[in-house]
This record gives sequence, C-alpha cells and structure tokens, in this order.
Amino acid sequence: MKYGFWLPIFGGWLRNVENESMPPTFDYAKEVIQSAEKWGYDTTLIAELYLNDIKGTDQDSLEAWSTAAALAAVTEKIEIMTAVRPIFHNPAVTAKMTANIDHISNGRFTLNLVSGWWAEEAKQYGGDFTAHDQRYARTEEFIEILKGLWTEETFSYDGKFYQIENAKLEPKPLQRPNPILYAGGESEKGKQVISSLCDAYVIHGHTVDEAKEKITDMKKRRQEAGREPFHTIGMAAYVICRDSEEEAQEELERITTVKDLSGYAGFKDFTSKSELEQKIKLQDYSVSNRGIRPNLIGTPEQIAKQVLAFEEAGVDLLLLQCSPQLEELERFSKKVMPKVEELKKAASKK
Repeated sequence: MKYGFWLPIFGGWLRNVENESMPPTFDYAKEVIQSAEKWGYDTTLIAELYLNDIKGTDQDSLEAWSTAAALAAVTEKIEIMTAVRPIFHNPAVTAKMTANIDHISNGRFTLNLVSGWWAEEAKQYGGDFTAHDQRYARTEEFIEILKGLWTEETFSYDGKFYQIENAKLEPKPLQRPNPILYAGGESEKGKQVISSLCDAYVIHGHTVDEAKEKITDMKKRRQEAGREPFHTIGMAAYVICRDSEEEAQEELERITTVKDLSGYAGFKDFTSKSELEQKIKLQDYSVSNRGIRPNLIGTPEQIAKQVLAFEEAGVDLLLLQCSPQLEELERFSKKVMPKVEELKKAASKK
C-alpha cells in the first residue's frame, strides 16, 4: 500500500467544524507536504476548486496549479498530483504547463482529470458547463491533445471542442510517454473514458465490498479496452486514529453532527450532476469525498486491519484526509503504517 493525502487548501475537510487549525495558506501547505515527505508519504493530491466547497464560498482557498508549481520547487521525493478540469483550461496550454512543472519537480508531477460537477462555480469563473456526457466528451478530446503534444514533434487536432494546428511543445515532460493521468468517475461515460484513456483510477470513499466490486469492474473494462493494467488504483478516506475505539467514535459523532449549512453550497450540484452510484446523505457529505465511508476509524490496529482489507480488494493508494492535518498525518505515519507492516509479517509466518 502507498499512502498519500489531500493537500489542505480549504482550511479543513469538515463542514461542521468551523476552525480546524489548518489555515488555507501556502505556508501551512508547505509545512504539511515537507513534513509528510519525511514521514514516508508517497503522494499529495491538490484539488482544483475556485470556490471553497468545504468552509463556504465566502472563505479563502488556494489555487491548485500555482500552489503545485511552488511546492514542486521545495520538495524532493513526493508525487504532486494536481486536479485539472477541462471546462476551465486550454489543453495545449495545460500540456505546456504540465511539462514545465514536471521539470521543476524532476518528474514528480501528475494530473487528476476531473470533468466537473459544480454549475454555480462554472458560472462565476466562466467555465463551459454542459450536460454530463458532453463534459466527458470534452475530457476525451482534452486528454488526446495532452498526449499528442507530449509525444509528437508536431501535433494537429480537429475536434468538436478544440482545434490545434501544427503545434510544437518543447521541452517534453521528463515522464515518458506522459505524466500519469489519474481520473475517477461513476457514470457509464466516465468509466469508458477512464478505462480507455487514463493511466490510473481513483475513487471516493467506499466500503471494502463496494471498492472491490468497482475495481473488479474497472479492471475488466481496462482489459477489454486493450490497455495495460492501471498504474495505480487509489481511494479517498478520512482517518480518525485514537488510542481507544470509544475516543474515535466520539470524534466521529462530533464531526458529523450537522449544525449549519454554510459549507454545503455544492451539495445539490454534487449529488444531482455527478451521476453517483451510491446515494449520499448530508452526514456523509459532512466530511469531504465520502471520507468516512471506508471506516478508517478506531485504534491503530483496527485501522491497519481495514487498510489491509482494502489492499486485498485492490486499492494500492490511500489518499487520506484528517484534521488537524499536520498532527494526524504524523500520528498515522507513526502508529498505523508500522502496524500495517507488522500485521503483514505476522500473516506471512502463518
């Protein structure tokens, strides 16, 4: 299992907790990623939203791409995965920016393709928010242009959404043939695009059985598309690690009790425009990315056993959220990661 985390760019992950002591500033983000790199984390995911979907649209948040470039220059080993939403970006310019940040990071920059779901944000920031399948059709063209510019000396493209004529891109990214393209989706159209064009698959928080079923299906689709196995299969999860199960459950109760709806501005668009496979409730949405569904909640040993269950189901990258992030990432690295290895060794001797 590899371990990653969502970079704290919104001031936290909890819609019902006002102050999580993790300010949405570059200084805090830098402290978190540099510390996590020392603690053995492999990846950070930087979400791309121009409005704060967690704490409320009137609250501060960091912009993903400028943050990624800055962090690439002050880290050494950790993978920096940054979300990109085609409805807001020019694909040729994105290809150039990606190659540049890949060089800054010495080959550590990857992308998470997100077709978009927040109509109100698109209105405010000029995004071309079309019907669901049209957004994925745009994403298909977007990916084809990225790969074309990264691999061909001169590239032209004539599509429904984009036209490129005799474009050149130098230098190419350090990663060959291209920086890893992650994506997640639950609609039929989304699965088609991911299985045929992307390199890695990521999902929101699921139970072990849900994750296993989804991963099995996507592996089959990947094989039918004639592609090599996914480079990585990742899952979002929120962690509550405590010395006792009772303490962990008390914290869960605290963070999921809905008090006001200021952080729920995107709930309607997320649930109505994303074509989700599982219905979610306000309590699920109280923690970002369905993070409590994987049940990484309890003592270090309980969480470690759950990590191994997800590994058995096919997950090989956990993208963690926790609060406050700096302290909880350290706790997880020192208490849960070693316990996972301890349980593995014990199992291998049986």
